[in-house]
Amino acid sequence: MTASDLTQQIRTRIEEQREQLVALCAELVAAPSVNPVGDTRQAAEVVARALTVRGLDAHMEFTDPTMPSVLAAVDSGRPGPHLVLNVHLDTMPPGDESDWSVPVWEMTRRDGRLYGLGMGNMKGAVAAMITAVALLNELRETWCGRISFTAVSDEVVFGDNGAAFLLREHPDLYGDALICGEGPGFKRLAVGEKGVLWLNIETSGIAGHSSAVQLGSSAAARIAAAVGRIDRLSGYQGTLPPELASLGIGNDDPGLTLTANVGTIAAGTFIGQIATAAQAGVDLRLPPGLSMEEAESMVNAAVADIDSATVSRIKGWDANWTSPHTPLVQAFAAASVAVTGADPQYAVRLPASDASRWRREGIPALCYGPQPTLSAGIDDYAEEQEVLDCAALYAVAALNYLVQE
Repeated sequence: MTASDLTQQIRTRIEEQREQLVALCAELVAAPSVNPVGDTRQAAEVVARALTVRGLDAHMEFTDPTMPSVLAAVDSGRPGPHLVLNVHLDTMPPGDESDWSVPVWEMTRRDGRLYGLGMGNMKGAVAAMITAVALLNELRETWCGRISFTAVSDEVVFGDNGAAFLLREHPDLYGDALICGEGPGFKRLAVGEKGVLWLNIETSGIAGHSSAVQLGSSAAARIAAAVGRIDRLSGYQGTLPPELASLGIGNDDPGLTLTANVGTIAAGTFIGQIATAAQAGVDLRLPPGLSMEEAESMVNAAVADIDSATVSRIKGWDANWTSPHTPLVQAFAAASVAVTGADPQYAVRLPASDASRWRREGIPALCYGPQPTLSAGIDDYAEEQEVLDCAALYAVAALNYLVQE
């Protein structure tokens, strides 16, 4: 069977499973897995059941029993590369549910879209990747090597209970290459992602009655000044790595821009008293060309003249990317042409994903999924056809990577 015939067979089989795939999306949306708190038990049960029904042996592993991850493996029985297919089960919170025009916890199928919390990030990709790995299991006589499927918990908050736990317990899960279902938006292929730097900013002030406060002397006033200065750091431009210059990523790509978000603020204990302590949690997303050390120095410089302000690091890592010359990128690019009729549009993804964990260990990793925009929000959705196309892209890219010589 030629590669073209195999691709057509995969696309036909996925189209035949359209209703089954959409129904799986609905099951996943109806299984809340918001993080925080990150309880993925219901979603993990849906995934494990779906894999089992499709002929795969699935099992759960966890360090926190409320945050299980699901694993499955397919072995061709012949020597070859080890490809990891990765998705996550937890979602962002929905925000104010009254802002939604569709039910949050029930999938709505309308105008070619599948609405519901997590459909874009990333329950649509979960359903697509389950479909793909089941097809690859059926076609295991056509490829060499092995495949590991991981549907992990605790990704949204970069926690230690999902991929980090699995990689500690099973270092073999790094494999030789990774395809992650995180979409960079607008049907683009992310060869890299921004880095992350979480900082804690603290200020202090002298205790006293509110009537005795002096201009700018309370911990609350000082943290407010720090917040304003940190906010103004957004917009700093990074630089595109030379090895990605041939991919058509423009210098104005948002993946090359620093964002500085103050996610939490706390100050004082009572309205009628001077705040003696204040704190702000800051999330910086680092473009290529801006290291953690450089970004932390920018924050320190921004608050240097604010009395009592101190900066401490919570966690972080630099931006990372995969060379376009790796077999994985070439395999996915060929799959894009075969499935969509066009070369992929490349991007540096704005939010970080678990794929960064693999790249930091030198493992080639790509991100592609049915996220329609840069990030999920109110009325989260995925295009129905894009979910099916993702299933085909995952399967064909895997075959291209694992094909026999």
